[in-house]
Amino acid sequence: MATLTISAADEKKVKARGFLSNKGTDNFSARIITVNGKVTAEQQRVIAEAAEKYGNGTVTYTTRLTVEVPGVPYDKIDEFCEFIGKAGLVTGGTGSKVRPVVSCKGTTCQYGLLDSFGLSEEIHHRFYEGYRQVQLPHKFKIAVGGCPNNCVKPDLNDLGIIGQRIPNYDEDECNGCKKCAVEKACPVHAAKLVDGVMEIDHDVCNNCGRCIGSCPFDCIEDGTYGYKIYIGGRWGKSVAQGRALSKVFTDKEEALSVIEKAILLYREQGHTGERFATTIERLGFENVEAQLLSDDILARKQEILDAQLHLVGGATC
Repeated sequence: MATLTISAADEKKVKARGFLSNKGTDNFSARIITVNGKVTAEQQRVIAEAAEKYGNGTVTYTTRLTVEVPGVPYDKIDEFCEFIGKAGLVTGGTGSKVRPVVSCKGTTCQYGLLDSFGLSEEIHHRFYEGYRQVQLPHKFKIAVGGCPNNCVKPDLNDLGIIGQRIPNYDEDECNGCKKCAVEKACPVHAAKLVDGVMEIDHDVCNNCGRCIGSCPFDCIEDGTYGYKIYIGGRWGKSVAQGRALSKVFTDKEEALSVIEKAILLYREQGHTGERFATTIERLGFENVEAQLLSDDILARKQEILDAQLHLVGGATC
């Protein structure tokens, strides 16, 4: 195994730029940021050329939908950045900050209930780029899922959004059919015929919208689109499943505001080294939810951003 010659200080410096050390070598994997996993064909060509010119000729993909080019020598890092920059690409995605946003393909998927590409791009620009200089207690991951199929596991992120379509059920239009089409269409068995009338168990219903339009007598003609927000998810050595806020948001700006409030709350009340899940556990979910549903924390935004982080030890996973 080769002897490492890069100093720890230099390694830390380039890691902050998105270059992660390749084990046993002086080379690095260049982490290229994508906006929700999408890159253009031209950017793909530039990445491939950069891999051949500066790396070891291979390209890998992370679970966060960023692209990595392994085998980049330390003394070629600046050249690499300049080369990919001509295609509008940058490296990064490390540190105790908002991380690049992950999105499913809900914009084009037949099950998508929201424009996951558009929403995640907006979140990327507003919070990954806009909050890039804001130091947090630990990393903060955001995922956008187009529907309750949960393909990108939003509930395992620090904050996750899942597209919703809440069925607008008109009980007066229900004919109590012996073979209920709505009950048959419901994949989670939330709709059931009870005493001759179809009922929806809202504790079971995940608002997937699959039942909408299934009734021949139009008891569910349409539905209300919305955003379900989970907070406190985490995967890794210690897994925590996020918990949904009690409100399903039907206004996009209100949902985006909750993201900002969560980031501000984490910076203000989180302890250095602890993940958001631990912050929520320490403060209490009901307390955190109440703060996220209020606008009080936004009134302290500049004060929070200007203040130093808590220098208190916390969990590191």
